[in-house]
Amino acid sequence: MSKQVEYFMAPQSPFVYLGHARFVEIATRHKAQVVLKPFDLGKLFSVSGGLPLAQRPPQRQAYRLVELQRWAEFLGMPMHLHPTYFPVSGDPAAKLIIAAQLAHGTARALVLAGAYCSAVWAEQRNIADPATLVQIADEHEFDGANLLKASEAQAVQAAYAQNTQDAISAGAFGTPWFMLDGQPYWGQDRLEFLDRALAAG
Repeated sequence: MSKQVEYFMAPQSPFVYLGHARFVEIATRHKAQVVLKPFDLGKLFSVSGGLPLAQRPPQRQAYRLVELQRWAEFLGMPMHLHPTYFPVSGDPAAKLIIAAQLAHGTARALVLAGAYCSAVWAEQRNIADPATLVQIADEHEFDGANLLKASEAQAVQAAYAQNTQDAISAGAFGTPWFMLDGQPYWGQDRLEFLDRALAAG
């Protein structure tokens, strides 16, 4: 029986962007089932003590930029440290990802999730803008207009709320957050540990 990994992600996060493709590769290599759970990062912060970027102390903001630059260079990934459209709400994109998941399955939804992450950090596009969300979905062989409409459905709203509650219940305080066999792994820089755990299991 394949292992199951819960993947709590917010598409506006730079650390989700840095880790998304690597996580998908790890899960695929180990034939692990991904339980994709886009969630409301703002709501998580409100109960876990996290702060929006602008409210963090200057030294934390400064070191964040050092880490982003360091990881982007190490991974060879394009990255704008100060993207045009950031801070940006991830809610609309997250709901389109859920709509894609419900209509087309997790594997296809993971493609769209990666596209929305790249849109912010590599392409300087606004993932809070409905027209942009539709365009990006179309570029990845979805029917963007239908996905946008589907993202407004009650089933999607309920899934988003449940994913957020699941993240809180899992003890998450940031993103990406992975759960495997009841064990948490926080951040793209813990993916090697997740890889090892999947290999051992």
